[in-house]
Amino acid sequence: MDLKRQISAPLYEALEKFRKQRIVPFDVPGHKRGRGNKELTDLLGERCVGIDVNSMKPLDNLCHPVSVIKEAEELMADAFGAEHAFFMVGGTTQAVQNMVLSVCKHGDEIIVPRNVHKSVINALILCGATPVYVNTEINQRLGIVLGMTVEQVEAAIKAHPKAVAVLINNPTYYGICSDIKSITDMVHSYGLKVLADEAHGTHLYFGDNLPMNAMRAGADLAAISMHKSGGSLTQSSILLTNNGMNADYVSTIINITMTTSASYLLMASLDVSRRNLALRGRQSFEKVTEWAEYAREEINAIGGYYAYGKELCNGSSVYDFDVTKLCVFTRDIGLDGIEIYDILRDEYDIQIEFGDIGNIMAYISIGDRIQDIERLVGALAEISRIYSKDIKRFEIDREMLLPNVVKSPQEAFYADKERLPIKETVGRISGEFVMAYPPGIPILAPGEEITEDIIDYILYSLEKGCSMQGMEDSNLEYLNVLK
Repeated sequence: MDLKRQISAPLYEALEKFRKQRIVPFDVPGHKRGRGNKELTDLLGERCVGIDVNSMKPLDNLCHPVSVIKEAEELMADAFGAEHAFFMVGGTTQAVQNMVLSVCKHGDEIIVPRNVHKSVINALILCGATPVYVNTEINQRLGIVLGMTVEQVEAAIKAHPKAVAVLINNPTYYGICSDIKSITDMVHSYGLKVLADEAHGTHLYFGDNLPMNAMRAGADLAAISMHKSGGSLTQSSILLTNNGMNADYVSTIINITMTTSASYLLMASLDVSRRNLALRGRQSFEKVTEWAEYAREEINAIGGYYAYGKELCNGSSVYDFDVTKLCVFTRDIGLDGIEIYDILRDEYDIQIEFGDIGNIMAYISIGDRIQDIERLVGALAEISRIYSKDIKRFEIDREMLLPNVVKSPQEAFYADKERLPIKETVGRISGEFVMAYPPGIPILAPGEEITEDIIDYILYSLEKGCSMQGMEDSNLEYLNVLK
């Protein structure tokens, strides 16, 4: 990384220059620098709405960048050790979909872990490829999917000659990391591409003693949520390419799904956040790591909670662990994670990232303060004292999250369907998604066989207050299944 070049923020600087010129706008957006919508200006401020502008020659165009956006993307690639970087204004969902669409076509197979984000399956609906799920282990106590091993991925490649790529979560939502370097080397030996979903891994590029990032491991493509741990505005992300990937072709794929009215607020936030990470990221994430470890120790000292970390590492299914992820198993105090999630918000004014059946996760990043972490620890201690109870444990069967894929997601999504009461769908093929959000990992996806265990898990999640998405019936009394 060239630190002298990283001082520049070409797109941000061009916007600042433009703002000072006070050009009369006879173009879109129609609020005309906020003058046409006082409430919007009051909400966001004159400086913000003043640079909410349309593409024009001095400010370049994201669909075909040739000047300041191109320079900003080149600096992004340099900062992340990639050959090329694309700005994404449709979130990492867009980046993941473009990554998959760049290597998969109709009839192909792609090898993935079961805990992929819904954006992966959505991309398969668009291109017609079929997922091959790796039979990863589940930690029975925590109820979380672990990483893929080299042996598991190689077995899947040998069993599926139509596979063209392998997708790796680096890390998972819960901080679990596979041996991405060894998997990448092995996958390349079979001539397949390696795609990395690094939605929760921006900091891996700027932290010491953190798990290996995808570009360093030699992956071909990586989708990164700059807005999560990187500090940019929500919905701003990047797509990285490596190993001589045809960037012009990837750009063509991106333009199929990308808006022609890209937000300069989002793009500018990517530019200045990249500069911030390049110049100060290592110091920032060293602090994040220290605070997360401090919180982990304090929470474990309460008793009843289990804030897990690197002790999970076993050299295979948990090759490494991202310690910035403050994940806590809660069921030993008799409460589901989603219950504690609600209590923290409703009773303590603390909004954490998510709660599932067994766990909560507090996202610690460059914007946190030590007093806020101490407030979280204190609230958890009080919750344990006030709300602890004995409950029957809901055991998670490791096979439950590895469904039988009967049809491709595309074929099932567009097939003729009928709506049935959910309890009457056992043995049928799902025509829609069911997932808890966050994290947006499907419990059920189009083309998968519905089992009794899956239905029980869905109903239990619903009963406990998990936010369920993806299905037409928002009450989840009915499911669409193939006729």
